[in-house]
Amino acid sequence: MVRKEKKPEIVDWVSEKLSRAEIVIVTDYRGLTVADMTGLRRKLREQGIEYHVVKNTLAGFAAKAAAKPGLSEYLEGPTAIAFGYDDVVQPAKVFQEFLRTSETTLSIKGGLLGEKPLTPEEIIALAKLPPKEELIGKVVGLVQSPLYGLVNVLSGNLRGLVGVLQARVNQMEQGG
Repeated sequence: MVRKEKKPEIVDWVSEKLSRAEIVIVTDYRGLTVADMTGLRRKLREQGIEYHVVKNTLAGFAAKAAAKPGLSEYLEGPTAIAFGYDDVVQPAKVFQEFLRTSETTLSIKGGLLGEKPLTPEEIIALAKLPPKEELIGKVVGLVQSPLYGLVNVLSGNLRGLVGVLQARVNQMEQGG
């Protein structure tokens, strides 16, 4: 049990994490062994994601303080929260991989992407997105493609003119 004088500190600490996080994923860790929880935390930490067990009432106060009221609907039963600060897809990928490879009963309750509440299905859909670098590469390719086409079309006229001039030069050399 948390001592009364520690509770405001915990609320402030969770509130600060909620304010900084780009994505928050709320899970029900019921049924996880200590080894499973340690392995999951290690995988998340490697990606720069924090994962903490938080009392629902304290998390609710922190969500209110951080202006993230959508989080409160997921705060029932045993709750652990993942805080992702950089890449919004990576936490979802780690959880999907963990669920796929382990035989645990971990379940995703929901989450937040910025201020927007996410259902478990939306979080799994996020996990299926390609990495950020690949998406940026695709966007750059989409922007580049029309430019290459335009350059090709514009240079086609010049190539045609050069071809006509070269044919005339060849004709004049042969004729005399």
